Amino acid sequence: MKNKVTSCIVLYRNDFQMLERAIQSLLNSNAIDKLFLVDNSPTDDLKVLAVDSRIDYFYNPSNPGFGAAHNIAIIKSIEAGSKYHFVINPDAYFEEDIIITMVDFMNQNKDIGMMMPKVLNEDGSIQYLPKLLPSPYSILMRKLKKPSGIYNKFINQYELRSIDQDVIYNVPVLSGCFTLLNLEAIKEVGMYDDNYFMYFEDWDLSRRMNTRYKTIYFPKVSIYHGYDSGANKSSKLFKIFINSAITYFNKWGWFFDSERKRLNKKALSQFN
Repeated sequence: MKNKVTSCIVLYRNDFQMLERAIQSLLNSNAIDKLFLVDNSPTDDLKVLAVDSRIDYFYNPSNPGFGAAHNIAIIKSIEAGSKYHFVINPDAYFEEDIIITMVDFMNQNKDIGMMMPKVLNEDGSIQYLPKLLPSPYSILMRKLKKPSGIYNKFINQYELRSIDQDVIYNVPVLSGCFTLLNLEAIKEVGMYDDNYFMYFEDWDLSRRMNTRYKTIYFPKVSIYHGYDSGANKSSKLFKIFINSAITYFNKWGWFFDSERKRLNKKALSQFN
């Protein structure tokens, strides 16, 4: 029996051409049964993109945030009997059908709760998105990037940059830009935490999932992602980033976090 596979893109005043590329990537795969478009924009202008029978469009102008909007689709997917669900950013797309490959791998490994593919920039270079669990020091160093010697040593370990980029491994932080969720595992660990408006909600979910299931970096397939790093360019987004960081560390611990040490040590032990 075919497993039902759903997906969701959360919209907010996005570029039409960019969205069309992301949507078409998904609809080109016969494995996708349903694509939810949850639109947090102030107007429903993007509704015109719902041109396929597999698309369900939801206008959501209250804009509760990234994770909360994705939770709408996750709930509907569970209610519809979906087994697997893809969370996709509007600026992510792929050329080959990677959906079936990722679903098949998760289907063969029941202990996987989340997966992400290799993520590439438009020029084909790698985005180092799988990470160890962050400390306040991690967040500060990623922003400062100084002094260079200390920063380079830190970032190579924190973002696992020295690991062969074709190796499949279990890592406690996966990026939310393109994530495959095992919905049975989601029922157990919970969905995105609505307390994050944007930023850190994917890290929070990865962490919860990693304590009970594997959270897998799967570089056998790849996508393209227009990484913008908006929090480094916009004071409004930077404030949201800081608020989310405070929410995260208030929840999990600032400087004393024994679980962070344990999960990071477990991840690094794979490469000894």
